[in-house]
Amino acid sequence: MPEDATPEESPSAPVPHQGAPLEEQDAKPHEPVVALALTELRQQRDALQAEISALEGRRALIQKEIQSSFAGQADGVARRMKGFQDYLVGALQDLAVAAEQVDLVPQQVLVQPSPLDALAAAAATAASPTTGEAPAVPGAAGLFSQDEALIRERLASFGGQPDFYADAWKLRRTLDAPGAACLDDWFLGQGGRGAQPSTGSRSRNALVASAAVAILGELYGDRFQTLVLAGQPERLGEWRRGLQDCLGLAREDFGPTSGIVLFERADALIERADRIEERGELPFIVIDAAEQVVDIPVLQFPLWLAFAAGPGEISTEEEFY
Repeated sequence: MPEDATPEESPSAPVPHQGAPLEEQDAKPHEPVVALALTELRQQRDALQAEISALEGRRALIQKEIQSSFAGQADGVARRMKGFQDYLVGALQDLAVAAEQVDLVPQQVLVQPSPLDALAAAAATAASPTTGEAPAVPGAAGLFSQDEALIRERLASFGGQPDFYADAWKLRRTLDAPGAACLDDWFLGQGGRGAQPSTGSRSRNALVASAAVAILGELYGDRFQTLVLAGQPERLGEWRRGLQDCLGLAREDFGPTSGIVLFERADALIERADRIEERGELPFIVIDAAEQVVDIPVLQFPLWLAFAAGPGEISTEEEFY
């Protein structure tokens, strides 16, 4: 061996690869294990995703079957019944509170004379003025002869400038001459019971009815309640807005225990009017011009005003609705 040769330069000694880092050289023996583990994880992930997709499909199918099956419909009905039950509980609580405020003292039942009997009594009183008895005040039978001066004075005042700051239940708008003539005939000619031609507009009809309410308020105070009959919610909305604007009312003035009650059905209105009379008060019934007929039970009440629509107004209502 030459003297300058070293053991490192011996050709029989293994020489490592000069370009590869030591870390890669150490990791090469573990690469097959890592690749196998990653492959297994990918397989497990794919299996889990397939299982999740299958479960989601089954869930959608079950929901569809529930919605179309009797059990699903029964569940929906049960939910609606629960809401209706809550509504009934609240209504019964309000009814119990109202019942506690009812005066249970029995009222004496009085039979009101017919208009013909009242006319005969008035004629007999006028024929014998020496009796010294005061003439009977006309009741709710519809006779306003003794209030003629007050009624015509109020109708004349309604034709002046509108009083936008008047108290509630007082007319705040100007009543035109045709409307005043309509109420003059209704009060003094028909005795507060009859039909009058419609003004052609629901808002103007509400103005005429508001003037009647204002006069009746001066004659009877708070012993009467106005009942409005219109067969559509849209029509009742127009009546509410018209009366609220003409009389300066608030939303609290419309309701079962308030001054004005709105009805879509005549039978409910008649039942309400009967209850008002049982309390010794007066129902004032207003019938919308769109109502084709006046129910016969309405004719028994002392105060009712029906607006009769003309052919053009009826055709317009039919086209609109």
